[in-house]
Amino acid sequence: MARIDIAPGEGEESSRLFQARPELGAAMSALSRAVIEHSQLPVRERELVRMRIAEINQCSV
Repeated sequence: MARIDIAPGEGEESSRLFQARPELGAAMSALSRAVIEHSQLPVRERELVRMRIAEINQCSV
């Protein structure tokens, strides 16, 4: 669940956010691709870090 107000509508919150600001979607996609393609961490460690960050942010894992 987002911690900011997003206009109600159909679909996932992230989809609605990027529909309102498409340039954010392109930037997030480029960042994600760069992190995945150029990471020096093994996949398992990277996923463990993502899970820990989600836990710290009180997101369901």
